Amino acid sequence: MKTVLITGATSGIGKATAELLADHGYKLILCGRRAEILQELSKKLGRKTEVFTLCFDISKRMDVQNALMTIPENYKEIDVLINNAGNAHGLSSIQDGDLDDWESMIDINVKGLLYVTKEILPLMIERNSGHIINIGSIAGKEVYPMGNVYCASKFAVDAINKALRLDLNEYQIRVGAVNPGMVETDFSLVRFKGDEERAKATYKGFKPLKPEDIANIIKFMLEVPEHVNIADLMVLPSAQAAPSLVRKK
Repeated sequence: MKTVLITGATSGIGKATAELLADHGYKLILCGRRAEILQELSKKLGRKTEVFTLCFDISKRMDVQNALMTIPENYKEIDVLINNAGNAHGLSSIQDGDLDDWESMIDINVKGLLYVTKEILPLMIERNSGHIINIGSIAGKEVYPMGNVYCASKFAVDAINKALRLDLNEYQIRVGAVNPGMVETDFSLVRFKGDEERAKATYKGFKPLKPEDIANIIKFMLEVPEHVNIADLMVLPSAQAAPSLVRKK
C-alpha cells in the first residue's frame, strides 16, 4: 500500500484526489488549513483506508516544519507527494495590483510548495524511491491579461518541477506535473473575494474540467510502470484553446 501526502486536501482537486485514492486503497496523509473539513474527510475516508491529517498553513515555514515533524512512524515512508495547494487572488493589471494579493500567491504557490517538498525529500532520498506530482496550471505555460503575478507564480512551479527532476534523478525519484486549464472549483470564488456571481460567470457557457478529471489523471500517473515518468502534462476542457480563449455558447 503506497502512502500519499496531499496538500490542499480540503477542497477542489486535492479533495477529489484524496477521495479517489482512498477508494483504491492508498494510505493518505491529508494536509489543509480547515480543521473541520479534515476531520470530516478523516472520518469518511477512514472507513476505506488509513488516514492521517495535518492542519497547517503551507505559507508559514515553521508551521510546515512543526506539522510534518508529527507524522507518525507508520506513515513516514511517504511514497508520493502531491503538491496541490495553491491560490489566486485578484484579477487586475500589474499597475493596479494589490501587494497583499501578490504576497499571498507567491507565499503559497511558490514558497509553500518548496517548504513542503524540502521536508519530505530526505525521506525519499534515504530510500532512493519516491514520486512527486506538482499541480501547476496552464497559467504556468502562457500568460494572460491581468494574470501577471499569478502566472509568474505558476511559471515558477513549472521551473521548480523541471529542476526537481534534474536534481533528484540520481535518487530514482520521479517528478512530474499536471497543468490544468479551467477547472470548476472554488478557485474563482477565492480570486474574486467571495463574489459568487462573478465566480459562476467564469464557467458559464461551456463545460469546464471537474476536480475528478484531474484526480483520475493523477491516479493514472501513479499507476504507470516504475520505468515510466509522466513529466509534464497539460489538460484543458475541450472548449479551451488558451488561457484567454474559450469557446462559449
